[in-house]
Amino acid sequence: MADDLKEFVHERFRRTDEKLDKVLEVLVEMRTTEVGMLQILAALDARQLRMEARLDRIERRLELADAPA
Repeated sequence: MADDLKEFVHERFRRTDEKLDKVLEVLVEMRTTEVGMLQILAALDARQLRMEARLDRIERRLELADAPA
């Protein structure tokens, strides 16, 4: 009976380890995806700022915007 209990406990720990490994894999994948998304958002933000600056210059050149104070 002691051997059965020992085997049962060993099997439960093995399954728990497998489940934890899967959870860690998912967390690492989520973190990698999050970092990638943040990089994309930063690039889009920088692009938007450049486009706004270009639009401002175009409007000033065409005299569509108020002159800077």
